[in-house]
Amino acid sequence: MLMRRLVQLYAGLVAYGLSLALMLRADLGLDPWDVFHQGVAERLGWSFGAVVIATGALVLLLWVPLRQRPGLGTVSNIVVIGLVVDAALLVLPHATGIPARMGLLAGGVLLSGAATAAYIGARFGPGPRDGLMTGLVERTGGSVRRVRTAIELCVLATGWVLGGSVGVGTVVYALAIGPLVHRLLPLLDLPAGPRTVPVPRERTAP
Repeated sequence: MLMRRLVQLYAGLVAYGLSLALMLRADLGLDPWDVFHQGVAERLGWSFGAVVIATGALVLLLWVPLRQRPGLGTVSNIVVIGLVVDAALLVLPHATGIPARMGLLAGGVLLSGAATAAYIGARFGPGPRDGLMTGLVERTGGSVRRVRTAIELCVLATGWVLGGSVGVGTVVYALAIGPLVHRLLPLLDLPAGPRTVPVPRERTAP
């Protein structure tokens, strides 16, 4: 079972990186955290994946005062997704025409939903951004929905100001990702002995 969980974890993280690359090539808007990543990348001249890794590492530092404990999945999330998205962008061509771009967007959102369910269901710990949300919920006593919304509105606004892509893809992602993960997570939720890592039922950013 451990090997199956590891395979599912890394397959999910690789798939998530590929889903980001598809949405970037669609150029129709990104989810809030990736609007932020794109805006920072454009300002600093870094690759998108490098910003994903750097942001994940910085967010992980915020876990210390929140008394959150990272797992293998947390650290792997920071590194694998950033490396995969940069590698995928090297080989994925830019789409031309609205039908092709819409196809890339749809594929990216669907793949993101499956990937999220896979790496969460492997039960090796939440991603750094997920842990930030759950840590703030525990420390402030706020609801998951309110804390998540506040975080994502902040990063979305900051990313938009920095030049990140906000558009129809941002709306599609927001509406579709929750139902997708809700349906797929029960199929990919693997037992891990004593359940020390809670599996969130709401979608948050990786």
